[in-house]
Amino acid sequence: MTTYTGSPDTIAVYVHWPYCARICPYCDFNVVRDRGQAEQAALVDAIIADLYGQAALTGHRALGSIFFGGGTPSLMRSEWVAGVIAAARALWPSEGEPEISLEANPTDGEAGRFAALAEAGVARLSLGLQSLDDAALKFLGRNHDAAEARRAATLAARLFPRLSIDLIYARPGQTPAAWADELRAAVDLGAEHVSPYQLTIEPGTAFDHAVGRGLFSPPDEDQAAALYETTQQVLADAGFDAYEVSNHARGAAARSRHNLAYWTGQDYLGVGPGAHGRLTLAGGRVATEAARRVGDYIARVRETGVGFAAPETLAARDVALERLLMGLRIDQGAPWAALAALGLSPRSPAVLDLTARGLVIAGPTHLAATRAGRAVLDGIIRVLA
Repeated sequence: MTTYTGSPDTIAVYVHWPYCARICPYCDFNVVRDRGQAEQAALVDAIIADLYGQAALTGHRALGSIFFGGGTPSLMRSEWVAGVIAAARALWPSEGEPEISLEANPTDGEAGRFAALAEAGVARLSLGLQSLDDAALKFLGRNHDAAEARRAATLAARLFPRLSIDLIYARPGQTPAAWADELRAAVDLGAEHVSPYQLTIEPGTAFDHAVGRGLFSPPDEDQAAALYETTQQVLADAGFDAYEVSNHARGAAARSRHNLAYWTGQDYLGVGPGAHGRLTLAGGRVATEAARRVGDYIARVRETGVGFAAPETLAARDVALERLLMGLRIDQGAPWAALAALGLSPRSPAVLDLTARGLVIAGPTHLAATRAGRAVLDGIIRVLA
């Protein structure tokens, strides 16, 4: 187990780019169709202004990471990406090299932007392959095929120092054997980080409506559990550590430093429409949420200097509950000191019971979920919270 030791003096920056060429039927993120909207340049200006406004709140910190998410930030012009990176570097100088990640889709058109994005300063590409099966990609509403996915991954592995690939499993009719073959093929593409996400039917999405109309049914709990176990075994055999429920890395250096900031309770700020942040200020830990609509976000930044309304000060119990929710997702777990407001300790009856059932490990400094426990995290949280 490798313990992440991000400093409270560091800051992680999340940049939300909401535009997508196509809205995937399973997506419930804050996204809009990319139709060449005139406000895109204005949005970049607002994002940079928001960074400056929030820097006045955070004070001196060292920049630990920048993550461009969305949406599809690989649709951004490379000069816009470079401008945001330059602003963040200037506002939070760091002696070390921050991790700079960007999410991308593997269409041939977007892959053609990879070299420019690398030149702009992106060092870690998170590539949304989602599948290497053409029928599955069509079902998932993706606008690339398996051949494009392979070409994009091969190119990205050559251009970027670090490559992560995303995959979606627990698709209707998917078998453990077929999923194992797909995972092995994905690993062979050269990524050092793999994020396999179980397909979930989010309320209000196109898939939610399709399931409601009986057009398809997701796998049941037993089928999903078998696919989850296949994921763990295949990636472990390939040399990947399951350092988080849906994230596997070949060695500690390949782990996502930005996501670890979330999971270990570090401070992070969010810029862009609908972006969330968690900051430790003089009055305690606060939550921020930017205006969701692009126009509203731009207007708010122009009017107030930041993209969110008044920060919400979190109660001690809410902070502890968030640490529990996030911490049990990772291999190192959550520190007992951060869980005090929940009344949890190694001798708590609920903890003792979960330990006896092999679902958690009550160590001297941290509470961690076992491999079996990670498969039933929702139930564990209900017991402990």
